[in-house]
Amino acid sequence: MNTPGPQVVALGGGHGLYGSLSALRRVTDRLTAVVTVADDGGSSGRLRRELGVLPPGDLRMALAALCGDDEWGQTWRDVVQHRFRSQGELHDHAVGNLLIVALWELLGGVQPGVDQTGGIPLVGGPAVGGSTVAGLDWVGRLLGAHGRVLPMASVPMDIVAEVRGADPDRPDEVTKVKGQVACAKTPGTVLSVSLVPSDPPACPEALEAVLDADFVVFGPGSWFTSVLPHLKVPELARALTDTRAQRIVALNLVPQPGETDDFSQQTHLEVLQAHAPELRIDVVLADRAAVDDPAALEKAVDALGGELVLADVAAPDGSPRHDPALLAQAFARIFAD
Repeated sequence: MNTPGPQVVALGGGHGLYGSLSALRRVTDRLTAVVTVADDGGSSGRLRRELGVLPPGDLRMALAALCGDDEWGQTWRDVVQHRFRSQGELHDHAVGNLLIVALWELLGGVQPGVDQTGGIPLVGGPAVGGSTVAGLDWVGRLLGAHGRVLPMASVPMDIVAEVRGADPDRPDEVTKVKGQVACAKTPGTVLSVSLVPSDPPACPEALEAVLDADFVVFGPGSWFTSVLPHLKVPELARALTDTRAQRIVALNLVPQPGETDDFSQQTHLEVLQAHAPELRIDVVLADRAAVDDPAALEKAVDALGGELVLADVAAPDGSPRHDPALLAQAFARIFAD
């Protein structure tokens, strides 16, 4: 009988979380993804505005990442990630987004109401309560997912960023930009992020997972729009501070255009500390080749109370993405220490 792996919670959203989950599911069979729910663009944004539901896109991607490598898992991964191409209203909708929202409706998670972040009357209201989690669990069972996917909060929200130089003619002016898509695309330097509403209710199951975890993993991913928002949900931030778990930060390989242009590896950590001064980090994992100044990074890691681990985790083809197998090996070594 196999010894069960450690209980691991991975936080983030989008492609970054997809990458970490693709690695972590190879290391443990007790894995939970806690996903940012602030997307306001594309298929997710359309469903959110029309039905008032949590944006399903990042939740869908996390579920797809947890699919197995067998024929069943890979087929369902491709199905939920498939996007319609048409001249009509279905254009660019992801099959998995529609599947998740359909389950929320069937399980009673969509009720008449108002999107709390926009104040606009909608056909449906936010998907809240047990039906939201139950719907995601049903999709996970269908996909044969190697882990569980949970939203970080029970209501949809908007990210608000303070950006310096959003107006090229006023490079020193700081302005506020609202919405995940706008935050990612607005020129200038992002200084900080906050949420609207400012005190969203955290998903109870996500809080429980964090408090029961052996390891909590932040990143890689879009720093301001996928990673840091978890620290702006007050209940979740407290759980992340109070948990007995070891906290690991997996750093990005390269800066992200529009969010972290010209950021060094240590700048990512300095921004993390500014958003959560009480949060202690135990381990920072960085790709050996991506670190330009090891001494400066070591100093930033020390300020967080952690240990720096350098490993070769980048894809061998030179693309700016983590290799799942190499990243899995690095996580396994950290978990074993």
